[in-house]
Amino acid sequence: MQSQGVEISSFDLRYESYRIRHEFAERELLVSISEQGIREPLEGVDVAGERILLNGFKRYRCAQKLGIGVVPYLSLGTDEAIGIICLLRVSNARSLTFLEQAKLIDNLRKAHKMYIAEISEKLERSKAWVSVRIGLMEEMSECIREKIFSGKFPAYSYMYTLRRFRRLNCTTPVEVDEFVRLVAGQKLSIREIERLAYGYFKGPEEFRTQIKSGNIAWGLSRLKDEVQNSNDCNDFERGMLKDLEITQKYMQRVSHKSNVPKLKNNSFFAQANILAGGILRQIDIFSKVVKELYDRSGKA
Repeated sequence: MQSQGVEISSFDLRYESYRIRHEFAERELLVSISEQGIREPLEGVDVAGERILLNGFKRYRCAQKLGIGVVPYLSLGTDEAIGIICLLRVSNARSLTFLEQAKLIDNLRKAHKMYIAEISEKLERSKAWVSVRIGLMEEMSECIREKIFSGKFPAYSYMYTLRRFRRLNCTTPVEVDEFVRLVAGQKLSIREIERLAYGYFKGPEEFRTQIKSGNIAWGLSRLKDEVQNSNDCNDFERGMLKDLEITQKYMQRVSHKSNVPKLKNNSFFAQANILAGGILRQIDIFSKVVKELYDRSGKA
């Protein structure tokens, strides 16, 4: 298939909300396009005279900001569902996130009336792979979906912090929605959101009251003071806490960076394969130890 130049105004953007916005990545792309132009074509399907965009929304928005009227475009066919299937089949190369995959699969099931078995067959994935993503969409409220996909709340914080509270602490979906609405769009780091969540769901009523009043800075300051004022830890324990904090930080970084298109050189993959293999050989033991530590510290 060969790309063609098309008018940017000709796109139907109904799937723009299916892709998570990343402000920093979009700024970087804007600079790149201003210097080198759009190097990869936007992708979509041509259905009944409409050009429905499926992939390339960051490139689309950058082109708009730069006043680019004609952009390269590659058609994935004339069937909307098949176009989504094509996009999902190459999702690793195109760095679709877990949630983006889930939302597109949910669309195939609801809008295009496809069964789990049919989706599984078309994607050449297991039924469990499809079911997990459908289940995730079903558990997410509309509020949380909007905040995550608009880039106002990090997907990582929902997946690995808030979902854990729902499972372990009987926190209601309404309470989770309320917390997300309070902290979304505040430009908080994943670590700051995690600390606030612990204070909000497990801390005193005073803390929740302050956060509900919009005193996010007060909450972060209070948590920081509590950590700094804790003199119960010995040197070895403080070192262990630092190691855990560094481990969490770099796990998050690797999770976010591992699927980006910038990773493409054979030299990188050769070295990454050796390092990733070493990590995988230790990961079962590491996971067991961390779970035991989590259980012990939870009882304390």
